[in-house]
Amino acid sequence: MKVSIITATYNSEHTIVSCIDSVLRQNYSNIEYVIIDGGSSDRTLEKINKLVPGNSQIKFQVVSETDEGIYDALNKGINFATGDIIGFVHSDDFLANENVLNDIVSGFSDCNCIDGVYGNLHYVDKNNECRIIRDWQSSDFTQKLLNKGWMPPHPTLFLKRTVYDKHGMFDLSYKISADYDFMLRVFKDNLLNFKFLPKVITKMRVGGASNRSFKNIIRKSIEDYKVIKANQIRFPISVLVKKNLSKVSQFL
Repeated sequence: MKVSIITATYNSEHTIVSCIDSVLRQNYSNIEYVIIDGGSSDRTLEKINKLVPGNSQIKFQVVSETDEGIYDALNKGINFATGDIIGFVHSDDFLANENVLNDIVSGFSDCNCIDGVYGNLHYVDKNNECRIIRDWQSSDFTQKLLNKGWMPPHPTLFLKRTVYDKHGMFDLSYKISADYDFMLRVFKDNLLNFKFLPKVITKMRVGGASNRSFKNIIRKSIEDYKVIKANQIRFPISVLVKKNLSKVSQFL
């Protein structure tokens, strides 16, 4: 199966090399890499262009143009992607080890009925990748978990292309919580099947859009509440509280 990796980037000169390197180091060979740059004004494109010609095994698509934010860029990447499986490696993130994509594809190969595979996520210090700030341990999925504010770590979620064909892409009316909205739409679908890999799939440097400031934390909570209501999850206030409280144990 062909795996399409999508990276959305904007002025990421300090992290884009390690992000791309983590994909280039993968033992799995059938990879398409789609990089959507938002028109960076720093050395991001220069660094991307130095890495792209040096690898003949991976098919690259690099697009640089202005966009409406990260979710718009990810939607563009999905439209460009031609793989059977689609996953994301954000420009501040990197795959945990060289076997990640092999493990992901094996998860799909275990059963033809699997539509999505996900795993665990480590938030790491931006200056020390070995220092774990937050350990997001996911779990096997059941529908009841949605009422507890559960969601898998989105950067670890790999889906078949057919899931996007069925459920569409990210709703750009959400600036921070479009991934939560998308995942609720997908995981509410009783006809889809998901597999949890109890392994660290992705490492994310601290400082993402949703937790960069107190203002963004409040904004995310407001958007999360709107997402929960829009997806007709019962008792939205209770779900939102449980969703936020579930993060506490990840720091212990």
